[in-house]
Amino acid sequence: MRTAQALGRRAAARKPPLPSLLFFTDPERTPDIEAAARRLPRGSAVVYRSFGAPDAEARARKLLAIAHSRGLLLLIGADATLAARIGADGVHLPERLAHRARRLKQRGWIVTAAAHSAAAARRGLLAGADAVVVSAIFPSASPSAGQPIGPLRLAAIVRMAGGPVYGLGGINDKTARRLMPAGLIGLAAVEALRT
Repeated sequence: MRTAQALGRRAAARKPPLPSLLFFTDPERTPDIEAAARRLPRGSAVVYRSFGAPDAEARARKLLAIAHSRGLLLLIGADATLAARIGADGVHLPERLAHRARRLKQRGWIVTAAAHSAAAARRGLLAGADAVVVSAIFPSASPSAGQPIGPLRLAAIVRMAGGPVYGLGGINDKTARRLMPAGLIGLAAVEALRT
């Protein structure tokens, strides 16, 4: 995604640097996550969401090997225990767990948190998250995606959040261009990055 590369300058300026592109895995919509991870540009991150899969640890270890061999980061979704066990680079927290961010950052991890409103974005950042992932921006195939907020409301959330924000939901090469003026640190996607 060219737009993610353009946002990379904003992400790299952060200390510690944040990835400009987050690839969120989904067992239904991105079944071959390893292949998708191999296609990501250097400096991106994979957010592995296992959703309770019995092979979660084995798959996470495989993704970690791919990530590190390709200059990527691996964040584990909602499972700090798994992240610690495999030596992941960080965690992604659902909105309801964002209050745990500061404690998890003490491990030296990158911590992101989901947010579905300006208030949730602000809370996540105040709780210590390095960045929040706001969704859904555009119509999405995700069963959990709410009503899309669009680029203008996203830009307002970014201004109110007080810290780094990623956009997620219906993002592809075409829609990503509409988000350049919003002030995002980067983009997040699921299906746009599948093989």
